[in-house]
Amino acid sequence: MSESSAVQIITFYQFKEIALLRPLEDSRQFIRDEMISRGIKGTLILAEEGVNSTIAGEPNAIAAFVTYLEDLFDTTLVYKSSYSDVFPFRKIDVKIKPEIVTLKRSVDISKGAGTHVSPTDWNDLISLPDVILLDTRNDYEFNTGTFEGALNPGTEKFSDLPEFVEQNLSEHKDKKIAMFCTGGIRCEKFAPYMLAQGFREVYQLQGGILKYLEEVGSDNSKWQGECYVFDTRVTVDHDLKKGEGRDLSQLQSEAEIEVSDDRK
Repeated sequence: MSESSAVQIITFYQFKEIALLRPLEDSRQFIRDEMISRGIKGTLILAEEGVNSTIAGEPNAIAAFVTYLEDLFDTTLVYKSSYSDVFPFRKIDVKIKPEIVTLKRSVDISKGAGTHVSPTDWNDLISLPDVILLDTRNDYEFNTGTFEGALNPGTEKFSDLPEFVEQNLSEHKDKKIAMFCTGGIRCEKFAPYMLAQGFREVYQLQGGILKYLEEVGSDNSKWQGECYVFDTRVTVDHDLKKGEGRDLSQLQSEAEIEVSDDRK
């Protein structure tokens, strides 16, 4: 989908102690009012540890909203972008939660420094013979597409992943572990978690699958299938266009999918 399409969809997250700037409830109301005024829809999660969001709107409105958030949180946001002819969200949802992505484990995010691998270097890493390639997403996401040779933990939610690692990977702490998720946020937490558990070499795909699909051409790609996304498009193909994924309600009920917590 080209930038001439009517709706721009962006995903972003940032680990920053935003609660130190102002009360989260105040930020929540400011953001909601700004989204309403600019005709932006989607979900934005606030927690003491940062912000996590996928939103959609007209490109000019999105640009202005990003500037607004950067001023509000005194930061610079890095986001991934795609385009659609229709809105992929039906409402505005600004939430306050304990975590911006729910692992239910204490993690020092700073310990993940140096674990990021760019999309253009990813193929070389996962082609090495001694690498364990870990898909940190849930089972229903894995089944729509993944990297060739990736390990499926078969989880229902992100907070199940530590148990899988303990039961299945604890004897491989000397191996290289390369992990990936949709947009990067789950790996931002899980890479330092793995290091804290004694794994020696841990790597994460910078920007996640979405950035890989954006930067690596299909001729050189090791991605197979489509990428599950948490909006009405359901999946996107290698060109980040709406895929062939079944309707969200057909895949899993809303009660079973923690869309906000496992968003990326």
